[in-house]
Amino acid sequence: MVRRGLAGGSFKPLNEDAIHKIHQTVMAVIEEVGFQIHSDTALELFEGAGAWVDKEKRLMRLPQERAMELIEMAPSEIRLCGQDEKHDILLGASRVYTGTGGTALYVYHPQTSQKTLATLDDLKHIAKLVDGLDNIHLFLLPTYPNELPIEQVDVNRFFAGLDNTTKHVMGGLYTFDGIKQVTRMAEIIAGSGERLRQRPIISMIACTISPLKMDGEYGDFIVAIARSGIPVVCPAEPLCGATSPVTLAGNLVIQTVDSLMGVMLTQIVNPGTPVILGSVSSNTDLRDLKYLAGSVEMGLINAAGAQMAQFYKLPFYATGGMTDAKVLDAQSGYESAITNMLCALAGANFIHDAAGLMEFALTVCYEKYVIDNEILGMVMRAVEGIKVNEDTLAFDLIKEVGPGGNFVTAKHTRRFMRSEHYQPLLSDRDSREDWQAKGRKTTWKRAAEKAKEIVSKHNYSLPDATRAQVLSEIHGIVA
Repeated sequence: MVRRGLAGGSFKPLNEDAIHKIHQTVMAVIEEVGFQIHSDTALELFEGAGAWVDKEKRLMRLPQERAMELIEMAPSEIRLCGQDEKHDILLGASRVYTGTGGTALYVYHPQTSQKTLATLDDLKHIAKLVDGLDNIHLFLLPTYPNELPIEQVDVNRFFAGLDNTTKHVMGGLYTFDGIKQVTRMAEIIAGSGERLRQRPIISMIACTISPLKMDGEYGDFIVAIARSGIPVVCPAEPLCGATSPVTLAGNLVIQTVDSLMGVMLTQIVNPGTPVILGSVSSNTDLRDLKYLAGSVEMGLINAAGAQMAQFYKLPFYATGGMTDAKVLDAQSGYESAITNMLCALAGANFIHDAAGLMEFALTVCYEKYVIDNEILGMVMRAVEGIKVNEDTLAFDLIKEVGPGGNFVTAKHTRRFMRSEHYQPLLSDRDSREDWQAKGRKTTWKRAAEKAKEIVSKHNYSLPDATRAQVLSEIHGIVA
């Protein structure tokens, strides 16, 4: 059983000619400009795969034909599984799913208008919350547990996810030992190494560095993850005017090259590795060149990135849904909605950061997860579009009711009223008088009540025997 992803693709910021021009420029960069590789292992692997290598400059260039051969080795679809099969998703084509994201350092509390350092308990509570939000399909570990030493972060972040949600868990890692320990943890929970590869309940993230550079440690991480057979995302984060040309097209070229380098490396290491093309591309505030998370340009770049991924027949990890707002205000809502909508309508397979993040991705907010879940419900309804057939056109009913009639009591109305119209769980649609009688609650206050209710009623954890085995074999977990 695979959760049905709605097919996007109705929004196309790039026409066919533009896609081919970007592709041609991407290939020219790979062949003529090259890529800086700071991992000895990765550099040797590229050289063995037919690349021209300057070891002194750590520069690698690859013929276009060979680049395309490697790209075409990667699977066009990837199944990411939940511990509960109802949460399985199939990334690829233009199917759209959403999830959390970030490695936020803070949690914002709207009751006090203050933020605090994120803790491991916050991560556990957010996992429980997301487990109960139906429009968030995947749990990407969203916060950094500030109280833990770095050598304990990887195992504790993934354990917090796997022990508190049945949705697929994705995350970045900080150490080689973390890759090994997290993989072993997932094997225990899945039942065996073979079963984990058949039904991957985790996936990992290993970034490249814009522009045109692969870090030594992260290059080694990509190699290690590819050898393990765990699904891996290779995102890049070029910023317009800073680490890419200021133009959106120029940013797309850098973004595509940077992520494709990770994709190609995985296929050299282990042909057929489940790998996801990834984008965290955005623009900068031209006043001071700081990173922006909520701009419309970020939505456009990531929507166009989805088109490029579809061109290369690769699953795509896009970025949308964030805001640069510091509080839960109108800016927080419209920025999150616009970027999510653009990515989803373009058919981005997995929109990460789609819920919970604010303040340049430094901060998460419990209430914002609930608000964004509502936004995402509306976004997915937009992706679904308008169904036109004999039933929905309703000519026979129109003829029956005739001029001046009404459709309130028709069986057709009862049949379609819920499937045709999104039913919000958070939005207020009462009259002013009824809203006042119920306490004049603002959106974030209603969201706070909903978040508290979901977390308090959550009762999932790993089976006792599995949990005990994980805690006995995997060292450093703070249970």
